[in-house]
Amino acid sequence: MELRELRYFLAVANEESISKAAEVLFTTQPNLSRQMKRLETEIGQPLFIRGNRKITLTETGKLLKKRAEELLDLYSKTENELCAPVTAISGDIYVGGGESYVMRLIAKVARLIQIKHPDVHIRLFSGDISAVSEKLDKGLLDFGIFIEPADLSKYEYLRLPLADTWGVLMRKDSPLAEKESITPEDLWDKPIIRSEHSLEKGIITDWFHKKTSELNVVGTYNLLYNASLLVKEGFGYAVCLDKIIGENDRELTFRPLYPEVISHLDIAWKKYQVLTQCSELFLKELQEQIF
Repeated sequence: MELRELRYFLAVANEESISKAAEVLFTTQPNLSRQMKRLETEIGQPLFIRGNRKITLTETGKLLKKRAEELLDLYSKTENELCAPVTAISGDIYVGGGESYVMRLIAKVARLIQIKHPDVHIRLFSGDISAVSEKLDKGLLDFGIFIEPADLSKYEYLRLPLADTWGVLMRKDSPLAEKESITPEDLWDKPIIRSEHSLEKGIITDWFHKKTSELNVVGTYNLLYNASLLVKEGFGYAVCLDKIIGENDRELTFRPLYPEVISHLDIAWKKYQVLTQCSELFLKELQEQIF
């Protein structure tokens, strides 16, 4: 299986058409068809369901698409690192994390590096903990930011000098908006929207003093922005971290939980990983800001 074949396969998968993909790739339709047939023969399973108007992927095809994207991303990342000029510090730093105001610290470090080394670029990936961990493990990220609780046993990591406060995002015209903080009893009879991370890791479960099955959980989310749209429409109250949705939002407001629930944050990287020059620079600058 060659990189060229994977690129051809992704073009067909994305265009959902052999003819359209052939145009994008500047090759002929018969040649591309032969390439895809050969790839299917090599794998031993069909990759496409060939319809009259478009091509869709089989389950095997969907898996190959995911892996091909990861392989090509890693190839591109490695190529950029190896081809970076040795006379000056240049290249990319890949950082992944969820929604948190701690990213302001990452932005500050990125800006300090940019001033000294303008050819160093930051590549941010936004995703939940499972997505960040997967990309970090596969070498597609240099660093990942994790909200506790998280299993960091397979990583090197630094505790960041910041913590996120849990609370409730609600409409400003909600009766609960008149309160300075939210107690468990306030939410027992309310429609609740919870983060996948808080459910999976058991965050604030004890705070509710009730089992999740006894609460009216009407929805879940992995990134807060779309959940905030549900809140705006009156769908429910989002249990979330502070300082993600802007304080100047005209329709929404945030109230912290009482008793207080906070989560610390860590930045992690793979154990025994050989850091690039850019990554070492980033880590050094971050440590100087922390300590």
